[in-house]
Amino acid sequence: MATAPPLPGSATLTRDTGGSRLTISGDWTLAHYSDLQRRANELAGSIDTGIAIDIHQLGALDTSGAFVIAELLGSSRTQALAQDDALPPARRALLKTVGDAIDTYCTGVKQPREAGFVATLERIGKAMQGFWKQTAKLLAFIGITLQGFLATVWRPRRWRVTSLVSHIEQTGLDAVPILALLSFMVGCVVAFLGATALASYGASLFTVDLIGFAFLREFGVLLTAILLAGRTASAFTAQIGSMKAREEIDAIRTLGLDPVELLVLPRVLALVVALPLLTFLAMIAGIVGGGVVCMAVLKISPSMFLSMFQADISLTQFLVGIAKAPVFAFMIAVIGCMEGFKVSGSAQSVGEHTTSAVVQSIFVVILLDALAALFYMEMDW
Repeated sequence: MATAPPLPGSATLTRDTGGSRLTISGDWTLAHYSDLQRRANELAGSIDTGIAIDIHQLGALDTSGAFVIAELLGSSRTQALAQDDALPPARRALLKTVGDAIDTYCTGVKQPREAGFVATLERIGKAMQGFWKQTAKLLAFIGITLQGFLATVWRPRRWRVTSLVSHIEQTGLDAVPILALLSFMVGCVVAFLGATALASYGASLFTVDLIGFAFLREFGVLLTAILLAGRTASAFTAQIGSMKAREEIDAIRTLGLDPVELLVLPRVLALVVALPLLTFLAMIAGIVGGGVVCMAVLKISPSMFLSMFQADISLTQFLVGIAKAPVFAFMIAVIGCMEGFKVSGSAQSVGEHTTSAVVQSIFVVILLDALAALFYMEMDW
């Protein structure tokens, strides 16, 4: 005798004078999952706690079908059905397991709240919390770096002279062409702006003073620091981050070496040496660019330009600008190395922390420059 073909699962809701009844019949298996899920969605909201459940006509049942039943009836009703003696023990155990799993793991997705004033305040609060955490980490890493420096400065045998010279070449010498060209062009722009703005007051000659003050106090060191923040901080992060991803830093610790002494100090000291020298070069290039424009537009001869520059610009302006260079260099190098150590283990993490190093370095440089400008103004320097 041929067996009857399997019937697809169905759920029928009937209402009469005796009350509402949900009849579950047929095969609730993976083969009918899409139809069963569609029917369950149609009945969603119609199943209350007082409705009677008739499950005696249930055919085959697997995990996918039990999950749809549990979604339709809820975890508590599903577990109650699992106590029905009319069902085989295997199906009761399956319903109970799925019902327990829904309670344990299917907690539901939290619906995003609508944007509003409270949500804006929450985002501001989280941003401020992240800012203070990042500041605390930066201060801690600065402390670790200074501790490592003090531990090795009195021990010449532990100095990494070869690494130091190599990093000075990479961060300083290789940056000379782009920095000189950039400073020269900015000097030309400042001279053009000064000549245009001061011409209406009949004071075009004071363009020389504008160029001197701008590059000796601010533009020389600021252009250099921003350029190295994008060029060098990112390189430090990528180099150390790649070593972290390949577990080379763990190998260094296993060998009994200090990663800060081996990787951080040579980079920090190299940038502290290179950035003041590059700042001096940027000042010279910017002043030369301004002098070329003054000679071409204002017809100021080089001898007159130099004599006015010497008479009106004091040595204090140069010292005020160059004094900021070591501080900027230290912060750029520390931030670049710190972000490298924060890399997890993927190429995406290397890219994210490299970007973060550049952004943080430029932000810190501009912040410190603004604070220095306020300090110099109060000191009347």
